[in-house]
Amino acid sequence: MTSTGDASTALLTDHYELTMLQASLADGTAHRRSVFELFARRLPDGRRYGVVAGVNRLLDALERFRFDEQAIAFLHDRAVVDQATCDWLASYRFSGDISGYADGEIFFPGSPVLVVESSFAEAVLLETVFLSILNHDSAVASAASRMTWWAGGRPCIEMGSRRTHEEAAVAAALAAYIAGFATTSNLEAARRFGIPSAGTAAHSFTLLHDSERDAFVSQVDALGKGTTLLIDTFDLTEAVKTAIDITGPELGAVRLDSGDLPSLAGQVREQLDALGATKTRIIVTSDLDEFQIAALAPAAVDGYGVGTSLVTGSGYPTCGFVYKLVAREDASGELTPVAKKSPDKISIGGRKYALRRRSDAGVAELELIGVGQPPVDDGDDRELLKPLVEGGKIIGRTTPAESQAHHLKVRDELPRSASQLSRGEPAIPTEYSGDLVAHNPFAPRIIR
Repeated sequence: MTSTGDASTALLTDHYELTMLQASLADGTAHRRSVFELFARRLPDGRRYGVVAGVNRLLDALERFRFDEQAIAFLHDRAVVDQATCDWLASYRFSGDISGYADGEIFFPGSPVLVVESSFAEAVLLETVFLSILNHDSAVASAASRMTWWAGGRPCIEMGSRRTHEEAAVAAALAAYIAGFATTSNLEAARRFGIPSAGTAAHSFTLLHDSERDAFVSQVDALGKGTTLLIDTFDLTEAVKTAIDITGPELGAVRLDSGDLPSLAGQVREQLDALGATKTRIIVTSDLDEFQIAALAPAAVDGYGVGTSLVTGSGYPTCGFVYKLVAREDASGELTPVAKKSPDKISIGGRKYALRRRSDAGVAELELIGVGQPPVDDGDDRELLKPLVEGGKIIGRTTPAESQAHHLKVRDELPRSASQLSRGEPAIPTEYSGDLVAHNPFAPRIIR
């Protein structure tokens, strides 16, 4: 995956990560072998599953997580940490191991989406940047997956750049593509990640010209008859008539951006067919979300353009991922589980391993998480944690196309109930196994 550049990512973190580092360096605990895990305690209301995205961006950020001279000078001048800590940070290089769910993978409550194993000092500094990337990208991908599922094979176009921060727009375009979107309107996302881009014209282009006909002629002359003409600037019926008069039946598509989309799409389809343009597609836009896409399933629609709802996670702009220490080295040199017991924020101590249990028919039945030891594979389970970093070396990158193919494959494993948009439980339960769970009265056995 193409990097966004050489800029350091080390200050994309919270102040307290560095103050913890200073204190632990001083007391000698900084170098204790530790295991951090990134997971969500629950899914947003109404969601039956989540989708992981941002793993490749996370690996890019890790590669550039270096405290360069400017970063060290800033920390020194602001007295964020002392000189000894600045000296340690100047040579920082992550040297541990990271495993995790791949881009496009499905996750559920408790899924160990990322497992980071290294010294406390090396791992604690990564909390904020890892969470900010995975919380944002996975929120977009989770919404996008519901949209592409209900689109039922009709292409979805990502077009939300104007509704979010400029860099968030690039990340959102990639996350949407991973979850099945066909194209993006964002050219920087296309350049950076190699995903397909598309776009034609806005209402301003029509209004620029002396007549709608002039605008259509100009666009067709420039882009060819396979272009998409925006037909709802003035009179819809006249626009369709004018468009086909100019192009004949070879017009690629028309776009509707306002009004009662199901009925207008039916009206336009009838008119196009009557004019012989039976292969001209109808694309709809206008603040769509997964609920509207589902409602449009019976309509004469051939594709969807989605913006605001997509880049904001369709109401849930974060996945609620947390990054917690679950094991650390004790005085004897052995890893011992650790966990907080705060009400409603309980975490389960011990290093996790994860399998997706499937039926004989290949349908997902259970998220099986072994605590302290791998769970037993009954023969058709699928291992979920993939090696991403070994000994500080990044080994787990995938291409956007590979991530999209993986997502569509694993989504097909889910029971059909996973597509439901009404409120309900996760599509499959999460079950914990292992001696550490059996002897921990605070650890749940099953999350539904």
